[in-house]
Amino acid sequence: MVVTQNNAVATKAMSYYLNSENHLDPGPIYVRENGQLHMVNLALDGVKSSLQKPRPFRLFPKGFSVELCMNREDDTAQKEKTDHFIFTYTREGNLRYSAKSLFSLVLGFISDNVDHIDSLIGFPEQIAEKLFSAAEARQKFTEPGAGLRALQKFTEAYGSLVLCSLCLRNRYLVISEKLEEIKSFRELTCLDLSCCKLGDEHELLEHLTNEALSSVTQLHLKDNCLSDAGVRKMTAPVRVMKRGLENLTLLDLSCNPEITDAGIGYLFSFRKLNCLDISGTGLKDIKAIKHKLQTHIGLVHSKVPLKEFDHSNCKTEGWADQIVLQWERVTSEAVKPRETGEPRTAAQHFYGKRARTEAPVKCALADTHMNSSEKLQFYKEKAPDCHGPLLKREAVSSQESKKSKKRAFEEPEKEQSNSSQSSKQKYVCLAVEDWDLLNSY
Repeated sequence: MVVTQNNAVATKAMSYYLNSENHLDPGPIYVRENGQLHMVNLALDGVKSSLQKPRPFRLFPKGFSVELCMNREDDTAQKEKTDHFIFTYTREGNLRYSAKSLFSLVLGFISDNVDHIDSLIGFPEQIAEKLFSAAEARQKFTEPGAGLRALQKFTEAYGSLVLCSLCLRNRYLVISEKLEEIKSFRELTCLDLSCCKLGDEHELLEHLTNEALSSVTQLHLKDNCLSDAGVRKMTAPVRVMKRGLENLTLLDLSCNPEITDAGIGYLFSFRKLNCLDISGTGLKDIKAIKHKLQTHIGLVHSKVPLKEFDHSNCKTEGWADQIVLQWERVTSEAVKPRETGEPRTAAQHFYGKRARTEAPVKCALADTHMNSSEKLQFYKEKAPDCHGPLLKREAVSSQESKKSKKRAFEEPEKEQSNSSQSSKQKYVCLAVEDWDLLNSY
């Protein structure tokens, strides 16, 4: 561009052109003065700064926006992208990410589809525990249907590792909602069902006689509305088929007032029983019961409350301990009372009715104030020490040998008659009710 007018007009035209809004880049500007061309310095008067401000160029109108949508399935695509990386911050505050290991990626994929596993039998326990915890973190065991199938795969393969002790004391809502899941546990050693009001006909009481729970050694059935019929049903497999709860060492049947003297007779089949609590039952002849328990099983009445029945040792232990807590949390939130009770209270004040106070259901564990003499707790005495004095043992042995010789010569006929009667009693011990139970199994 060449300006050939005088200096005043040229500078005025050039400043107007450069300061105008709608101008393009003019390039170098030359001015002729006295027959010579001079290039104008654009740094003068802030002209260069005005030219270097580029005008924003809009491809689309002002209200136009673009959204890139690759996958709109509940943001799963975005989650899968970030799930493969571990995001951390450096000391300088910069975001740093590193890729996860192949093992963790495969573990996450299998835990997402844990209900589709065919079998885990023979799978290493260390990896199975990590898989169980990963599925638990994703709350796969709380899903209806799929959670039960996944839990059964683990219990079939690992048994007591999944759960060795289960405490459901005063958790009757969890039992009613998660009965099938509870029945899937195997090889339990301790089971606490106190204060659950099960009754004689409950499905879980029948499940106690299954082979899957033959490993139970401690069973708490306090305050469960049991009667003689329930005790007979629970002990039938042991009495008839020598199976079921044959390894039971501790049994708590307290606070069941419908259990009478006849029901206690069914407990004589538990030969391994070391501790028994029948406090608060409907016994009439307590002295006779004490004598029978001592002669048949070797249990002695305790004058002091036993520590085995304070319900402090029974806890939920195993891989699935947090799952039981999740079940309890879900059931408690489902039964929470509504916080807005203002219309109800207003109506009660209007009609002159008393406000109903709903006290929480308390377990009988906190309400019992029995004396130590009123408690009927029994224990098995330990075998006497065999390291006594030798003279006493020799004297006792000599006396016993003399007595045995006298009995051998004096009463041979009585022994034969007694042996024949005992052999007959072995085959006559089953009643009609026992045969009915045997046919039901």
